[in-house]
Amino acid sequence: MDMSYSQTKKESATGFIKKLLFAAVILISFGSVTARGNTGVDTPPKAAWSFNGPFGVFKRDQLQRGFQVYKEVCAVCHGLDLVRYDKLAALGFSEAEIKAIAGAHDVPGPLNEDGEPTTVKATPGNAFANPYPNANAARAANNGAFPPDLSLMAKARAHGPDYIRALLTGYEAAPDDFGLMDGMYYNRYFSGNQIAMPPPLADNQVEYSDGTPATVEQMSNDVSAFLTWTAEPELEIRRNLGVKVMIFLSFFTLLMYCLMRRTWRKIKHSKK
Repeated sequence: MDMSYSQTKKESATGFIKKLLFAAVILISFGSVTARGNTGVDTPPKAAWSFNGPFGVFKRDQLQRGFQVYKEVCAVCHGLDLVRYDKLAALGFSEAEIKAIAGAHDVPGPLNEDGEPTTVKATPGNAFANPYPNANAARAANNGAFPPDLSLMAKARAHGPDYIRALLTGYEAAPDDFGLMDGMYYNRYFSGNQIAMPPPLADNQVEYSDGTPATVEQMSNDVSAFLTWTAEPELEIRRNLGVKVMIFLSFFTLLMYCLMRRTWRKIKHSKK
């Protein structure tokens, strides 16, 4: 009876170890696939962003250039549904400039007396106007592909701004043995290497007001930084608060340590 129980217990332990090993293999394989991404998709190269690191900050001139690229290029197809025009004040735009930017767009207004929808000029308190009235219209205008909203794109994609920058500069001719579908474009960094969006940028496509040369590389950097700001507009405030908290906690820890030493110094240990 004891032998049978011992053998059963040993078999159970062996089975449990096998299950653990199998689970470990699955997890390692999944981690490898996740880190590598889809077959043939390159990992976006890392860029030296000014907002990286605990003390990183946005460059206002770069954000303004990025907004210009979005407004003149990306906004034709992509919306910023979670961003209001008045938030552009954080980029250095004046109140008059923001009113002018908002007023150039129409947004849904109240129903008229016949119950039909109307449009009104956007105000600074409105969210960015969407280029399409609904998802069906967006798909119809893009051969069935739906242009995603860009408000949180830098947070929604792995590698954030590096991915956006890489995607915009990753268009190239498809390899000879690659089965590129009709109406699609080859991109090194897009899932499956096929993307419905044509290359959106070309050199000198916009004219920067500060005189910066509008190369594809420059515009990709600028709009990637701008979309990082739309996804994390409070990034600088949060980091500044974090630094202040860490300084306070360091000072508080040192104070408590000194207090502890002073307190225990006065206590006489009894000798046995």
